[in-house]
Amino acid sequence: MLGNETLLERTVRVALDAGLCPVIGVVLADLAFDPIPKMVRVDNQDAEGGMASSIRAGLRALVASGTNVSGTILLACDQPSVTAAHLGELARNPADVMVSAYAGRNGVPAYFPVSTFQALLALRGDIGARDLIQTARSIHLENGALDIDTVDDLLRARRLYET
Repeated sequence: MLGNETLLERTVRVALDAGLCPVIGVVLADLAFDPIPKMVRVDNQDAEGGMASSIRAGLRALVASGTNVSGTILLACDQPSVTAAHLGELARNPADVMVSAYAGRNGVPAYFPVSTFQALLALRGDIGARDLIQTARSIHLENGALDIDTVDDLLRARRLYET
């Protein structure tokens, strides 16, 4: 927990605060948790297929929803430094791939216009969209390198983001 939210709840809240809709949460198929209001849950039945399988599952759900979108933002729920303002900046130019920059590299969250959906659906393995974001325009994400993988990471996030 970070504050009174799980990391997934926090990510959904930030996405909604940024005006993103729909918010699709791709999770392990057997992961049990209470429903999160306004999040469309998508169970990744192919999680052993790596990060790319989650991207494909979420994108397929977005396309199937019939929602008219200019693009999509891919983000992970273990990055507590992501803000609604940052997500809004990523999507400001809807025709361009726009990524977050931190720790000397490009990464997620990242915005992908509809024109890139076929390339995203073709991804395989555990590198995600790395090849698609290496040369994209970027916006600095303060503390973006902090992702919560260990207890020490969680303690650092609590020091930074809990008031």
